[in-house]
Amino acid sequence: MDMEGPLFFHGTRNIPVQVIYSWLAMAILIGLSVAARLTLKKSAPTGVQNFMETVVGGLENYVVEIMGPEGKHYLSLIGTLFLFILVCNLQGLVPGLDSPTANINTTLALALVAFFATHYIGVKRHGLGYIKHFFGPMWVLAPLMFIIESISHVARILSLSIRLFGNMIAKHILLLVLFFLFPYFLQIPILGLGLLVAFVQAGVFALLTMLYLAGSIEEAHIGGEHH
Repeated sequence: MDMEGPLFFHGTRNIPVQVIYSWLAMAILIGLSVAARLTLKKSAPTGVQNFMETVVGGLENYVVEIMGPEGKHYLSLIGTLFLFILVCNLQGLVPGLDSPTANINTTLALALVAFFATHYIGVKRHGLGYIKHFFGPMWVLAPLMFIIESISHVARILSLSIRLFGNMIAKHILLLVLFFLFPYFLQIPILGLGLLVAFVQAGVFALLTMLYLAGSIEEAHIGGEHH
């Protein structure tokens, strides 16, 4: 689907508009990272460095709370997904801009990243033994469980992509309707609602990715085997 409305950037035949807004989100994050690096101080951080350290520290605590200390190994993946989705979501609150996450192509790409990263990490951790995760706890039910688990894992792509896409589209429609229904002095709380949705949806995507990762790195037991 194509984004509509008063946009600063318009897609071309070769570069869709959601891709341009995704590049803008990446440029913002890279710019903040470079600014923090250039002003890096070993003690008493200020400005951008202080802001980035607060963000990274908060994300690290979030990951460790969900996945335990081992989750620190995957902070770069989870943090990148969360921050990118958050910035994309917040762009829709800026007049003249729009959220690339309100396009199914963007959310599908993000879901595929989470999906393949989850299984890559699982295979890297367990080798060929990772396939045990698809066979269930009993050998007698292994063929049936393999089919069910395979469908379940593929369905995660749809779940992640459609959930984020649907919520962002619903947010846009709701905010647009409320802007027309209420006078200007009541529009600030409406923007607050949009801000809340942007954070919540980024957090939900990151949370589900962490749960999938946690499942892929744990040991699988079949037929009463224990390790």
